[in-house]
Amino acid sequence: MNAEGLRNRSNGTIEKKLNIGEDVSTNIEEPHPAGEVKHGLATQALRCVLSMGWFLGSCIVISITQFVGSPLYFWNKDYFYAYMALTKQSFAILVITLTRFFSPTLIRVSWHSSVRGQLRKTADGRLETAFPERMVLMSNHQIYTDWIYLWWIAYTSRMHGHLFIILKESLKYIPLLGPGMKFFGFIFMARKWETDKPRIQYRLEKLKSRHSGPMSGSASLDPMWLLIFPEGTNLSANTRKKSVAWSQKSGIPDMKHLLLPRSTGMFFCLQQLKGTIDWVYDCTVAYEGVPSGGYAQDYFSLRSTFLQGRPPKSVNLYWRRFAVADIPLDDPKSFEDWVEDRWREKDQLIEQYNTTGRFPADIEHDLKEHGNDEGFIDTEVKLKSTFEMLQVYIVVLTLGLLVNIVLKFLKQFGLR
Repeated sequence: MNAEGLRNRSNGTIEKKLNIGEDVSTNIEEPHPAGEVKHGLATQALRCVLSMGWFLGSCIVISITQFVGSPLYFWNKDYFYAYMALTKQSFAILVITLTRFFSPTLIRVSWHSSVRGQLRKTADGRLETAFPERMVLMSNHQIYTDWIYLWWIAYTSRMHGHLFIILKESLKYIPLLGPGMKFFGFIFMARKWETDKPRIQYRLEKLKSRHSGPMSGSASLDPMWLLIFPEGTNLSANTRKKSVAWSQKSGIPDMKHLLLPRSTGMFFCLQQLKGTIDWVYDCTVAYEGVPSGGYAQDYFSLRSTFLQGRPPKSVNLYWRRFAVADIPLDDPKSFEDWVEDRWREKDQLIEQYNTTGRFPADIEHDLKEHGNDEGFIDTEVKLKSTFEMLQVYIVVLTLGLLVNIVLKFLKQFGLR
């Protein structure tokens, strides 16, 4: 076989690892779930330059925008938080647009009857959701790109400027992005409860605050979606081993498709926010083509997804919600059992998805309301209007225009 043939053969296969508990791995050639590589090396290099250049350049613009507006904190905190919410919107718009152009993917959404009537498809094919302004959002964590799709869901509810994410502390040291996430009010955890607890408590107090003016929402409390991944990290061969070890140590039966969740952080968050939120929304995420026992990150890397033209054929999101009043928040053990029960339900949901290719659907209601006999909404990650991209650059463009006017004025009068 010639070199080109070997290259094509390699492009259509992935490395398959053996199950957890085995100390060896093997290379088993099998078709990639997204098919053959669609772009050659030259095109991949061009896509890398364009996508990374666009992303980093826009991040620099957003960072400048944040620093320009930072003095508002000392003048009017209402305007400061509104301004930073707009910069958070800008980042969401950026990643949505990049995903739209470089990784177009079918999004298949279905839901439990508990969120009936809160999701609809517009005439132009977009998803619109009517989720509340304040809630805790929990999700399983398959791959690093999960947060993109969940942030897009916030966009569909016009809440993309009010999403708060709990992240591992090391991420705040990423150049350019780290300071931006601090301005966004994201919560960083060192995974040491002694140091994490006061830090989280401080941030949660901020999330219970009231502000007036723009971006303050319709309720008395500020809008807030707090995103929590109870598994603590994404699913991989390495994290699976750790989950198995924890299962053996704690005596808690292991999951088949998920990591065992940790409940301490979420328990504390819900206790602190009790009385200010009514609902916990739950999303179960599955990527088409990942075999049972496989790991999405091994198939859908950033290179595969954004450069090679091999994103998942579909990203599947299943939604349900739980009333905070019905969640046991008086006893840590009862809450731990509650979270574990929800995760075992999610494990069964993913088993159903792997078996049938679909999550459950609220078919009866969808047929009655929309004439849809499938109970699914098929859509894409995209903006309502491409003109929304202007929001990312408007402050810096305006600032540049003003500087240009001042320089011309100074030159005209011989002051420059």
